[in-house]
Amino acid sequence: MIVYANFKESKDWGFRDQIYRAVVSISNNIAEGFDRQSAREFARFLYFSLGSASEVKSMLYLAKKLDYLDEITTKRLVDQTTEISKIITGLIKSLNAKKQ
Repeated sequence: MIVYANFKESKDWGFRDQIYRAVVSISNNIAEGFDRQSAREFARFLYFSLGSASEVKSMLYLAKKLDYLDEITTKRLVDQTTEISKIITGLIKSLNAKKQ
């Protein structure tokens, strides 16, 4: 995972642990929601994933301010996280359309 690679040398253990947990939470919530019995429950967990993606973006901006990342790396990671958020949002819209 790209985030792991970028923060593996960080001595700010609290920051590193938090961004790692937020990144993993994105996919874990998708997996957990997928195994639920309804589209409504799946969508609920997808919203949790979106929240985790927002947390990752927030932490990436903070990493830039703390000089943990350079501008180019920050932009690349934020752009990738934004793309993940768009994909999740599209899946939520698809599930909501099926409910109607």
